[in-house]
Formats: sequence, structure tokens, C-alpha cells
Amino acid sequence: MTVHIGAKPGDIAETVLLPGDPYRARWAAERFLENPRLVNEVRGMLGYTGTWNGHRVTIHGTGMGMPSLSIYVNELIRDYGAKTLIRIGSAGGMQPQVKVRDVVLAMTASTLSTPSRGIFREVNFAPAADFGLLAAAHAAAVARGVPIHAGGIYSSDVFYDERPDLNEQMQRHGILCVEMETAELYTLAARHGARALAVLTISDHLLTHEALPSDQRERSFGDMVEIALTAAFA
Repeated sequence: MTVHIGAKPGDIAETVLLPGDPYRARWAAERFLENPRLVNEVRGMLGYTGTWNGHRVTIHGTGMGMPSLSIYVNELIRDYGAKTLIRIGSAGGMQPQVKVRDVVLAMTASTLSTPSRGIFREVNFAPAADFGLLAAAHAAAVARGVPIHAGGIYSSDVFYDERPDLNEQMQRHGILCVEMETAELYTLAARHGARALAVLTISDHLLTHEALPSDQRERSFGDMVEIALTAAFA
């Protein structure tokens, strides 16, 4: 048990999927895991452990933003022995070829700052995905016929962004989409020798202003979870 995770020793699997929304963690666990068991509900942040194709898996919420994710990922790795961590979340498209419902695999994550910035001081550390996970996720998406993109993304500090000039520069430099957590996930994984990947569903688009209707989100997010699980055990 830690300050933020009430799970007992052995309750957390070595492979952890990380949605931001705790209710999405519950939905994914009930839909994709066999015999899911609630292992954490401290502060309403739900975590479940079950099996997928015979493999133990934990699906645990992280909350919104890098500071919140940093708390849970630090404790999951340091105190519970998590070794493979895959973020499953939504993102906003930033390129015309990236459509709503497409899946993006984050090779790298640019950001203005992260909770780890103080460690690096003047160094601009480049957080990147585990290549084995990324390659396996790409293959899984192709096999499922899911539109897939792999490249750089932007992890923002804010949801209500008032820097259109910054978004323009991100778009100019080929950034595929924006979300709020991946840069810190990749940094922590590098620091602790864990594997990490972000598998993201495009739920809305900054250029077209299209948004995924609520009644279609579950089907699209289901592809993302299947890709993440397949990649974790490839």
C-alpha cells in the first residue's frame, strides 16, 4: 500500500494499462479482462487486475495531466514492480492526415515542461517510446485494419490552451496530436528501466473541429485497448 494506491503486495500485475479516466479503467477491465478485481479506489482512482489470454494485467487510472500521472506511475513502478506501462487515452488531431477515430502511436513526446524538468535543468531530454512495444502495436493495428499513425506528439500542460502560435509550430514540425500525459510517462520509464508506450485514439481535431460522438467512442476506444494488450504480450 502506498499513499495513493491501496493495493496489497501482489495485487498489481507487471503489465499495466493506464487510461486517464478511472471510469474508463473500469469499462476496459470489465470488457477485456477475465475475472477483473478492484485493487484500488483511493481518492476515486480505480484500478483493476485480471487476465487477458492468460496474462495478468492491471488497468489503472492516472487522472488528467502529467503531475497526476507521475504520482501513479512512480508508485506503480517503484512500489509494485510494474515493468510494462501503456497509456490508453484520447488525443486531439493536429495534422490533416490524422482523422478522428484513427489511432496514434507516440514515438516521442514534445512538451514545454514536465514534473521531471527540475532533474534535467538545462538539458532538453527527449522522451521516447519502447521500440519493441511500438513495433508490436503497429503490427497489431495493421492486422486489425485500424488506421494507424506513428510519430511525434505533444504533451501539453493545459487543456484550455491559449497559445495558437505554439500549436501552429507543432503542426509545422509534424506533430500528430496533442494530449497531456505521455512525456512524463516516457521519462519515468526511462529513469526506472521500464517499457512504455502511448496508444491514443483521436477523439477530436484541432484543424477540422470534428469530435467523436459519444455513442461511437466505445467502439473506437476498444480498438485502442486491443492494440495495447496485443502489443504488451507480443
